[in-house]
Amino acid sequence: MMKKSRNDRGKPRNQRIGRFQCFARATARVTGSPLAFGLALAIILAWGVTGPLFHFSDTWQLVINTGTTIVTFLMVFLIQSTQNRDSEALHLKLDELLRSSGGAHNAVLDIEEMSEEELDELKRAYAALARKAIKDIRSGKSDLGVPELERDLERAHKESANSK
Repeated sequence: MMKKSRNDRGKPRNQRIGRFQCFARATARVTGSPLAFGLALAIILAWGVTGPLFHFSDTWQLVINTGTTIVTFLMVFLIQSTQNRDSEALHLKLDELLRSSGGAHNAVLDIEEMSEEELDELKRAYAALARKAIKDIRSGKSDLGVPELERDLERAHKESANSK
């Protein structure tokens, strides 16, 4: 378990994780709420109702186009920031579960950093394990256990080399 630094103890959450991250998470939470949707819908309806008042002019259309473009542009970055953080946290949690599980393959701890070819080889190895497990279950055997991943990876690598 990671220890908090002495400087982090007793600090409010927004100072520990950073002001921008705190702002991004709060904004994403608020803008994903039913109230925010209702407000956006009300703005669109108000804009639509004012069309005849402004004779559906180019300026009238430009107002909604500019407003939605600006909001969309900013929201993309805020949502991406929260997604990156959530994804990183999820990966760390999964890594910890793998690391703490006896018999789990530690080779997959840093899987998101593998090349496409390495991921394809790993996928083929796990697909072979799944096929073997299904075959074992259908023949009345148990599919429990931790087979040697390295052997399966080597076999998948040879199969992919032969298919090229």
